[in-house]
Amino acid sequence: MSKGRLEAFSDGVIAILITIMVLELHMPEGVTWEALRHDLPVLFAYALSFIYLGIYWNNHHHMLAAVRRVNGASLWANLHLLFWLSLVPFTTGWMSENGFPPVPTAVYGIVLLAAAVAYYVLQGTLLRAHGNALLAEAIGRDLKGKASPYLYCLAIALSLVRPWLGVVVYVGVALMWLVPDRRVERRVTATDDD
Repeated sequence: MSKGRLEAFSDGVIAILITIMVLELHMPEGVTWEALRHDLPVLFAYALSFIYLGIYWNNHHHMLAAVRRVNGASLWANLHLLFWLSLVPFTTGWMSENGFPPVPTAVYGIVLLAAAVAYYVLQGTLLRAHGNALLAEAIGRDLKGKASPYLYCLAIALSLVRPWLGVVVYVGVALMWLVPDRRVERRVTATDDD
């Protein structure tokens, strides 16, 4: 099966999720810096979630560049990932508009953890699909992918005690993934040059 429709659908869904998040931002109550300061937690959470969605979009794009075909299991695994990503705007709003309380901050982490697991499942289904050996070569040991779920679990636990400590870990994981992971890109480029 061609991967084109899966890519296009995923791109569209992630673009819609980002649009939903920005439409949820409210105008400050006034035109001063003080009015904007009141909305900084919401803007911070929006920026963090935007970065997370951007990371998933970027890595999803690179992962699919390394595969030749998808199968039915890959389509369902991709929908599973998109389901969890579709909850990011909801949890972002719930967490930030209430001042980062323990339960919403932990639920934000649960959604991030579930998205990470769903990405891993999608990666596994793509690896099992015939003709995708390049992806296996490109992934290698995948230390960041293996560390992220553990860090999310730590952040969820911290969020229930000190929500800002959980947020610090969420930011740390995002920064870890924001540093470009060139494994797939290098491997795909090397193959294209051959």
